[in-house]
Order: sequence, then C-alpha cells, then structure tokens
Amino acid sequence: MIEGMDDKGNFFRLLDAVGVPQHFDREFLYRAYALCYEGAQSVGDIAPGMANIAVNPVSLSLYLINEHSFYLATHPDKKESELTQSDDYLAFLASVSLDKYCTNEHLAYQNGKLTSRYSPFMSTIELYLNFILGMLSRYKKNDPKQTLVVDIMSKGFSIAKCVASLLEGGFETEAFSSWRTLHENECILQVLVKNGQPAIEAYLRHMKYAAAFRGVLNSKEATDEVFVEIKGHMKDVGLKSKDMKRYIEYGWLLALPNIEDPSAVKLNFRDGVQAFAGLSNYSKVYEMSSEIAHSSPLLIYSRKNYVFHIALLNLYESFFRLEKIFTTIYMSTISEEEKARYVQMRQLYYWELHAAYNEIRNSFSKFASASNNENEDPTIN
Repeated sequence: MIEGMDDKGNFFRLLDAVGVPQHFDREFLYRAYALCYEGAQSVGDIAPGMANIAVNPVSLSLYLINEHSFYLATHPDKKESELTQSDDYLAFLASVSLDKYCTNEHLAYQNGKLTSRYSPFMSTIELYLNFILGMLSRYKKNDPKQTLVVDIMSKGFSIAKCVASLLEGGFETEAFSSWRTLHENECILQVLVKNGQPAIEAYLRHMKYAAAFRGVLNSKEATDEVFVEIKGHMKDVGLKSKDMKRYIEYGWLLALPNIEDPSAVKLNFRDGVQAFAGLSNYSKVYEMSSEIAHSSPLLIYSRKNYVFHIALLNLYESFFRLEKIFTTIYMSTISEEEKARYVQMRQLYYWELHAAYNEIRNSFSKFASASNNENEDPTIN
C-alpha cells in the first residue's frame, strides 16, 4: 500500500482523469510508481533540502506517465509489451521520473522572488483574471469579422496573467517586457472600441495586407491583388514604397472617423496608436519597457525592486482599463441572474484590487523618492 495512492484503483482513476490511453499497461505504470515513491523516501539522505518534505503523489505520477508516453512516442521501434517486461526500462523510467520530480518540484532554482501567488497583491488579480478568462471562454472566438474585439480582449487578459506569473516567479524584467505587449494590445483595443465599426473594418483590412506581406495568402494571384490595393491606397494618401511596412501595420489609423488630414497621422505606435488611445502619458514607461525587451543594459543591471514595482503597478493599471471594457460587453450579454452574481463578486474583490494598487503606488513613490534624494538612478543597481 502506497501513501497518497493507497490502492491501484486510485492510481488507475488518476490515469483515466488525465487521459492516459487505455492501451497503456496500467499494472506496469503502477509498479513504476511504487518504485518512484520508494526512491522518494530516501532522497532526503542525498539532498537535505528534501528531508521531511512529503511526496506529492499526483505530481510524481504525472511525471511518470508523461515520461513513459514520451519514450514510446520517440521510440516507434519499441513495443510497450516488451518494455514493460524489462527491469532495465522500469529502473530507467523510475529514475528519470523521480529525478525530474525532485529537481523541478522541490529543488528548482529560485530567482529571488519578491512576492508569491499567495500574496493578496497577486492572488486578487489572479482570481479576477481567472474569472474573466473563464467567462470569455464562453464567447465565440477566432472569427475576426465577428469576434475581433473579444479576441483582442481575451489575448490582453491572457498576457496579463502571464505578467502576473512572471512576477510570482521572480522574473521582474521579463514581466515588465511582457507588459509592453499588453500595453500595445490594450491601446489597439481602446482605439477600436472608441471608434467602432469604421476602425474595426480598417483593422481587418490591414490584417489581410499583413498576411499578403508575409506571403501566407492562398495564392500568388490573391497576393498580387492585395498588393495592387495596398499601393493604390498608399498613393491616395501620399505614401511612398519605403513606407509600405508601416502603412500595413498602422495604416488602419487613417480610416478613423474625423481624420481631416491623413498626412498628419503618424503611422507608428507611440505617436499613432498610443495617442489615439488617449494613453500617451505611458510613452516614457513604454520606452523603458522597450529597452528591456531589446536587451539593453537595463535588462541586465536593473534593480529588481524597482522593476517589480513598476511592472506590477502598470499591470494593475492596464487590467483596470481592460476590465472596464470587459464589464461593458459582458453585462450586455448575460442574464439578470448572472449580472447579480458578477456585481456581487465585483463588490467583494474590486475594493481589494484598488487597495492593493494604492499600496503598490505608494511603495513605488517612496522608493523613487528615496533614490532621487540620494541622487541615484532608481532603475540601475
């Protein structure tokens, strides 16, 4: 009898729950699991860091199952019926699975984390992100002509979750770099939502232009036809061949309502999309994030504490803007009963989000102020 998996029935139910193919030899996998578990009991003698740490039977089983599946997939010349009779394969499978379980689950490198997933600064926004992503999964997706706004919004929340996970793992510069993508996403979304159908239609048209530019349309004829269209539109607005790439990427801005002078529209992110989104006040922090994304010295030598605070602060601010758009769309498509549940959840947690945000902002201000008083660059060690 094995602790945590006290009979074969529990183990076999786990195999079914994670979708292990029925043809896999379950008796063999249970023998391998028993060997892994036995080995895990003595790991503390070799690695003191694991002494007195209880074995997680589910995690250990998942490493084992996936290792066996991977071996079979990468060794098509081997038959499972033969492998399961081999003591050498049993020992190999158990050894590799146990090694990965111990190293990745208990002895993993820690990057000097400044927070954890259990901190209310992270757990509250994670809860909200999980809820919203769950609700968005119910919406039709990946049909740009009908679902563009929902698709962009869903990707924004997904990136926000990625930024949170990176911060929890101690990867502050990577989180801040990823926030840059989140900010680009939210700016595009803001412009589309503010300007409605004309903006959406122009954006979809330029998606087609981008596909032609990358050479992924169905035929050469279709590609040639699109390029004729691109060149015609560029000529109409006084752009030259050298401007083609930025026209393809940002030319959709020219179709926004109330554009009187197309030549005055800047076809770039900072002076174009970001400005039309009304978020130009983020240009400096966006520039700093871009420096990190492009592997400048700031990526290597930035202060963890500073980058942590600025990444978390901007994650919250981007989230608030995205959540406002989500709430407007969500509340217009659900029943009164669901509305009541959402309002109740929002009342319970939204204040905590803002309380956390205010704490982060105050902490960041004190950190920056202390650095200024000491005539130090707060961004660099």
